[in-house]
Amino acid sequence: MPELPEVETVRRGLEPAMAGKVIARAEVRRPDLRWPFPPNMAERLAGQRVERLRRRSKYILVDLSGGETLLIHLGMSGRMMVSGVPQARGDMLGDFHHLHPAPEKHDHVVLDMENGARITFNDARRFGAMDLAPTATVEEHRFLAGLGPEPMGNAFDEAYLVARFKGRNTPVKSALLDQRIVAGLGNIYVCEALWRTAISPLRKAGSLSRVRVASLVPAIREVLGDAIEAGGSSLRDYRQADGELGYFQHSFAAYGREGEPCRKPECNGIIARVVQSGRSSFYCPKCQK
Repeated sequence: MPELPEVETVRRGLEPAMAGKVIARAEVRRPDLRWPFPPNMAERLAGQRVERLRRRSKYILVDLSGGETLLIHLGMSGRMMVSGVPQARGDMLGDFHHLHPAPEKHDHVVLDMENGARITFNDARRFGAMDLAPTATVEEHRFLAGLGPEPMGNAFDEAYLVARFKGRNTPVKSALLDQRIVAGLGNIYVCEALWRTAISPLRKAGSLSRVRVASLVPAIREVLGDAIEAGGSSLRDYRQADGELGYFQHSFAAYGREGEPCRKPECNGIIARVVQSGRSSFYCPKCQK
């Protein structure tokens, strides 16, 4: 499932084609994905100007001129693809000048923008989701209510994480995956951040010293920043908005490297895999304590 860097990469890819532009036509080709689409979604989207595209956790939020926000979750296999016509090339910043491809079986929502761009939501497994909510109260939406702070934001700092970990008896890996503690982190980037800080995913969150907990904050920000710069990680279905793959998977130090040497120069350990709460954790037992 796409994590924060993948969702942020898609948001950035959509922005040149959508921000400040009017949705000339909307087509909804099925009644639901993971959940039913909101009533009259196509009619509510058509004619609206996109005021802003933002991200909250793993959701893309599209603020519309009529006072509603379109919430988008990519699910396990969802893709937001941008296509366009040659005349639109000078109107957009991205390389979105390809002719519109023929509709595919799993193209479930199509937005034709006034500038000639087409935004297509394709989701083969249909675990994605879209909904509309009033912009003024969108943070209270069931998708967003209860989420912790953004890991790249000012509210996520050393003092906050130390306070949230204090007395917590769950493994640090599980604590970081708890969206109520920090929003948007997933299995891949938690594994990578723990490797960078030499913290074992098996350690109880409450047993870590203040210094070691504090070290997680810059490590999380750095690994997310590196992943965003690389366009995210493409493992199965993920694509950027222009159809390109992300490349951060080539930089993994821990995730998916079971049986391979640890990449820390001073360590000759071997990356191991353990299962925690049904998810694989990859780490070096020698240098991560």
